Parts: sequence; C-alpha cells; structure tokens
Amino acid sequence: MSFNLENIVRENVKRLRPYSSARDEFVSSGSAMVFLDANENPYDNGVNRYPDPQQRKLKAILTMQRNVKSQNILLGNGSDEVLDLLFRAFCEPKVDNIITLPPTYGMYKVLAGINDIENREVLLTKDFELDIEAIMAKIDVNTKLIFICSPNNPTGNSFNEKSIEALLNNFEGLVVVDEAYIDFSPKESWMKKLKAHSNLVVTQTLSKAYGMAGIRLGICMASQEIIAVLNKIKPPYNVNELTQNQAVKRVSNAQRINSEVTEILNQKNILNKMLPNISFITKVYPSDANFLLVKVDDADKRYNQLIEKGVVVRNRTNQVLCENTLRFTIGSIEESIKLVKALNSIANE
Repeated sequence: MSFNLENIVRENVKRLRPYSSARDEFVSSGSAMVFLDANENPYDNGVNRYPDPQQRKLKAILTMQRNVKSQNILLGNGSDEVLDLLFRAFCEPKVDNIITLPPTYGMYKVLAGINDIENREVLLTKDFELDIEAIMAKIDVNTKLIFICSPNNPTGNSFNEKSIEALLNNFEGLVVVDEAYIDFSPKESWMKKLKAHSNLVVTQTLSKAYGMAGIRLGICMASQEIIAVLNKIKPPYNVNELTQNQAVKRVSNAQRINSEVTEILNQKNILNKMLPNISFITKVYPSDANFLLVKVDDADKRYNQLIEKGVVVRNRTNQVLCENTLRFTIGSIEESIKLVKALNSIANE
C-alpha cells in the first residue's frame, strides 16, 4: 500500500504561508553583527535575543548521535507540543479520527479532545500486545494517525516489531511510535527505519533517560517532507534559549547519561527480584522502561498506605486492563531502599 503525504495534510495547512521570524530571515555567521531587526532589548543579559528558531547547535549534536539528518528532526516544547503539531497538521476537526491503544499514554486522548478529533480506541490484548486485526478493522478513509507507545506506558513492554511493520505497510496515514522510554530498552529505535517507511514518525524526549524533565524538550524524527509540514505550523520560537543551552550541555555528556541509565537498570533488576517477595504483590510485569508495573491485592489501599509512608507511586487501577496495579518509577539506590522498606512495613502490619 503506497503512502502519499499530500493526501493527509490539511487543506488549510497546504495553503498556509508560515510566519517568517527575524531569526529565520537572517542566521548569524558568528562574526560581529549589529542586530537591529527584531525589536529586542540591546543590553546583553544572556537572554535578551530571540533563540535560534531551528535549534541548530542542539540538532547538530543529535544528528551525530542518532545518525539522522537535521532536516529529519523537529524539536518541541516537550513531546506534548510535538504530538499536538501532528494533530494540527494532519487531522481535520470534526472529520478525521485517530487510533490509540489503551492502556497507553493518556495525552493522546486529551490532545484528540482538544483538537476535536475522534479517538478510536483498540484495546491491547490481555498480554498487552497489539491486536492488529482489530486495529485494521477500525481504520477508514478519515483515519490519519495511529499512536503506538513502545516501550508502552504504563505496561512497560515493547511491542512486536512485525506487528508495527504490518501497520506501516498497510495504513495510508502516519504511524507515530512514541519512544519516550527507548533509552532503557534493549530494542533498537525505530528511527533507523525512517528511510524504509515514509509514513513513520518517531518521537522521543529528554525528560526520562536524559534527566531533563524540567526543561521540556521533545524530539520528532520523520521524513524531510513531514518535518517541513510541522515546521510550517510550529511557533517560531517554540524552544527557548535556556532550554537549548541546557540541552546542549547535557546531551553532549553521553558518558554521564549512559552511566545513569546503567544504574537505573541495575536498580530495576534488584527490584524485580525483591518485589515478588512482598505478600500483597501478585505479579511484576516485564518492563523495557524505567518503571515497573505491579499487580497488588488492592491498589487503592496500598497506594494510600505508601503515601502515609512518604512514598509516592502511580495508581493505575482505573486504566483498562490494569485493575489493581501500581506503577513504580525506578529511583536512586536510596529511594529504592525506602520503597522496599515501606512495602515490607505495610506487608507486616
């Protein structure tokens, strides 16, 4: 099945003439220049000038690390902005629809509501796998996006590669693979298959493995044509100067990041062995992420007991297929010790 990007771009976006900012029209060559083009305050305080609207320094580093050209990268104010841009570029309000696969990241559904797009939900199987037959049955001519979170939140598992390939090969819209947790997974990123699939969009974040949740920076990788559409509608200065500078410093320190990821995975392995010994924990689900989903006897009760012990976890019992589950983020060694002590204390009460 052939994919044609022109068939899914909104007509108003095709007609749109994007705003051209001062920093789009002139890019500094590094030599001394007098900037009198953007009505900025001339007195230097580190942030008196508008930031680079294309985040060139950061993209240059990401290009080397990910082996993806800068023309295939869009950066956003958190992954949520990146996801929202996909809705605004490709989904016509009150007409088009998307497909999500619960239990999954809840923001897809929220963004569908904000953009007035029908959200067609197809539940995962009882083993938290993709139900390809059911997904294909939900697709019609107005289906523009399928969101796949892999490794999935809150279940922690990565989805079968052949299942995702089947969707890419048989769907005329965009398949968005959300890889917020890919740095903790032994699986390869789907960004390596961008050339093979023109309808593939991969999103990542600096909030998890990179430890920069506070700066809000999301990454989108796709074909040059898809990125061009998103650049057409993004706010001109969507990633501020402070965020860009912090991201450049942190992303450049790959050794430090790898060390932290290794320690998080070590802590996860330790907890994987210890948690089944807690009397009220009945199952620990396999995880390729920096968290563990566990099944307990009474999630509401155990959640409140942990709060009383000073430990905040996520109660996922209200999500479909996740009855009586809690999600434990993998913390530091000290935090893991506190978690286990709290769990044992509750078990012995």
